[in-house]
Amino acid sequence: MPRGSKNQENQTSRVTFILLGFSEYPELQMPLFLVFLTIYIVTVLGNLGMIMIIKISPKLHTPMYFFLSHLSLVDFCYSTVVTPKLLENLVVEDRTISFTGCIMQFFFACIFVVTETFMLAVMAYDRFVAVCNPLLYTVVMSQKLCSLLVGASYSWSIACSLTYTYFLLTSSFCGTSFINNFVCEHAAIVSVSCSDPYISQRVILVSATFNEISSLVIILPSYVSIFITVMKMPSTGGRHKAFSTCVSHLTAVTIFHGTILFLYCVPNSKSSWLMVKVASVFYTVVIPMLNPLIYSLRNKDVKEAVKTLMLNYSLIKCKARNMN
Repeated sequence: MPRGSKNQENQTSRVTFILLGFSEYPELQMPLFLVFLTIYIVTVLGNLGMIMIIKISPKLHTPMYFFLSHLSLVDFCYSTVVTPKLLENLVVEDRTISFTGCIMQFFFACIFVVTETFMLAVMAYDRFVAVCNPLLYTVVMSQKLCSLLVGASYSWSIACSLTYTYFLLTSSFCGTSFINNFVCEHAAIVSVSCSDPYISQRVILVSATFNEISSLVIILPSYVSIFITVMKMPSTGGRHKAFSTCVSHLTAVTIFHGTILFLYCVPNSKSSWLMVKVASVFYTVVIPMLNPLIYSLRNKDVKEAVKTLMLNYSLIKCKARNMN
């Protein structure tokens, strides 16, 4: 192994980061802990519950809910990568995280955020085919294509994350550094680098811009076409039904991409770090909780599936009681 590589490895093995999080507000530590704990519990129950409902209910074995089950899986994993460490740092004084732990958190967080970006695009395409070409829906959205689209989303996100992490590791870090965030996010990590992070910043900026534009290029035309098709429908009932199938997804898309765009548009200055933290909380902690709520509260099929499961459970319970 070259001497330079050994020196860098020895250097990074001694590096530790301290996640400042919300430490500048000591009086809010416990209230924030309770709020984020509640959000995380709702996120876990909501997303795992959505996956279970879709798996159990035959009526929901369609492409739309196949994609939704993967979106729920991504939200669960994403929240689990970030929130437990956030909760820990709100109740302990030692907010350190090892260099390896920080890089691993960054790596997995990147995988899930990029996957969600393209999963929302895939779901927009699914709604486009369902509304604009309903007679060809089952032919176009075959199980093979659905699996291919989901697999491509995961594969591309892993490739992106590996690239980001590789270039991040080309930077050097010295001793103990304070990261002004609650999560190992790229901008916060490179801000404490001892070397010039220009290449790493350019790579992630170009890639993130490409991912965002690519996703929106699919989402925006899909919904423009859906809107035009729906407005041409002669019956009001048909319009309402078509719109109702898309409102939940459009709400999730608007919240996710709106937050991401806001975060990237915030100027990089010390006074903006609070806004960055709040926006980071929203897209790493709050959005994974909102998605299952949006799709369950506004979705007639999901609500009916839940009612059916509850009714079946009640019947089984009654039968078991009568047998005793």
